[in-house]
Amino acid sequence: MTTAEDERMRRWRLVLGGGDADGTGRTLTGTDSAMDRALTALYDRKGRGGDRAAGLGASAPSVARWLGDVRRYFPGSVVQVMQRDAIDRLGLDALLLEPEMLEAVEADVHLVGTLLALNKAIPETTRETARAVVRKVVDDLERRLAGRTRTALTGALDRSARIGRPRHRDIDWDRTIRANLKNYLPEHRTVVPERLVGHGRASRAVRKEVVLCIDQSGSMAASVVYAAVFGAVLASMRSLATRLVVFDTAVVDLTDHLDDPVDVLFGTRLGGGTDINRALAHCQSRITRPADTVLVLVSDLYEGGIRDEMAKRVAALKASGVQLVVLLALSDEGAPAYDREHAATLAALGVPAFACTPDHFPEVMAAALEKRPLPVPEA
Repeated sequence: MTTAEDERMRRWRLVLGGGDADGTGRTLTGTDSAMDRALTALYDRKGRGGDRAAGLGASAPSVARWLGDVRRYFPGSVVQVMQRDAIDRLGLDALLLEPEMLEAVEADVHLVGTLLALNKAIPETTRETARAVVRKVVDDLERRLAGRTRTALTGALDRSARIGRPRHRDIDWDRTIRANLKNYLPEHRTVVPERLVGHGRASRAVRKEVVLCIDQSGSMAASVVYAAVFGAVLASMRSLATRLVVFDTAVVDLTDHLDDPVDVLFGTRLGGGTDINRALAHCQSRITRPADTVLVLVSDLYEGGIRDEMAKRVAALKASGVQLVVLLALSDEGAPAYDREHAATLAALGVPAFACTPDHFPEVMAAALEKRPLPVPEA
């Protein structure tokens, strides 16, 4: 058997789990055997031969040991998938309330979502550990997303504030020269500036308002995490006035906590019903400059409130000049299950609803701030 064939059979043996039916005839040793035990504990609770000894059990120490093995033998992306499977398949949510478990897990957006769903049940002895786990994920996301977001939005704000008849001291000479290069007179070695480009005198003041309206029903956990991070980034920009609202059947305004996205996240209440119309009504009542406002609704559009009223409110917001952005998800997972009828109604009103990755979000926001067509990603 060649090396390539041997490796292929090894992989099939790990996938199929051994036993007479797998057909590989391969015996695992060493590290491969340890990897197989970790996989068996999660995906074959009865273990080899029908006993249950190979399972994870229900104690924090056994699960913590298993997590240590998983992190030792598998890459981080695989570890995160196996952790989610352990929580979903084996109902291990409650064990996350114990400090030793939280210290053993590989922290990611999905784990944060699970912790937020368990927020009210987290005992005081575990709460600081839970906050530390959430803090680590939030800090990593901010490092990844903040710089690009600020750059994209600062450029959009500069372009949206540019004026065509600036005072002399407000002229942007670099852009003015580039805009008039066609008027270059070689005999005089100069450019005739037929069109001046500049910025308004209040360029350091608030130019635009952004309202993030976030559905905190259980299916939106990852979107809530990313929205909190983006909310904090937007709130740090002097030219933007940012408001963050989360909702289920009730509406909670978390704007005062935007300086710390961890506080925002622990102020949410994942799960429960949905009343989009009520949330939009709250946002509408807080908008004072509709023509300079971008309202971002992040929701799967499963409306538990008054459906027709929601459509009427969206139409009224658009008519007032508000730029509406409707995201079915703000995560790396793609479009979730969503209310297609509601999405079609919004599209008929000129408001497309689409899923957006965190990396694409700055581009979408820049377009909304400039009142350009939104760069809707391909389905």
